[in-house]
Amino acid sequence: MILHTQLPEYELKTRRSEAGLEVFDDFRKKYVSFTPEEFVRQRFLLFLVHEKKYPKSLISVEKSLKVNGLDKRADALVYDAAGRVRMVVECKAPSVPLSQDVFDQIVRYNMVYKSDYLLITNGLSHACVRMNYAENSYNYLVEIPKFSELL
Repeated sequence: MILHTQLPEYELKTRRSEAGLEVFDDFRKKYVSFTPEEFVRQRFLLFLVHEKKYPKSLISVEKSLKVNGLDKRADALVYDAAGRVRMVVECKAPSVPLSQDVFDQIVRYNMVYKSDYLLITNGLSHACVRMNYAENSYNYLVEIPKFSELL
């Protein structure tokens, strides 16, 4: 089930450098290349923090992992206070449709994390599922959960 939640506008701190346009990532505390995917990531994570009350301190960005022996990076992970990954977030550029391939990518990442929630977004559309490990299935959610609902 694809959700079409209009993300609020957030002021992003940008600058020009020799490398091109950069945006300040408040989660990583540094400037990074301002790609379309990064635009989505920054806006979506601010949406989680401001609208859904996710603690910024419990969100990790670009976390390295190994999938089938290959180095990969999860766009964002949301942890609980005990340090357990509660949600894996995969961001795509607005031009990238949320296809089965995108969902399969986050499922592969979740083989490492065993998170309860998976969320994919291109900034225009979103899909969020809750995993049901007892039945080896998942359920699409009709709304992106608040942080308190993850616990």
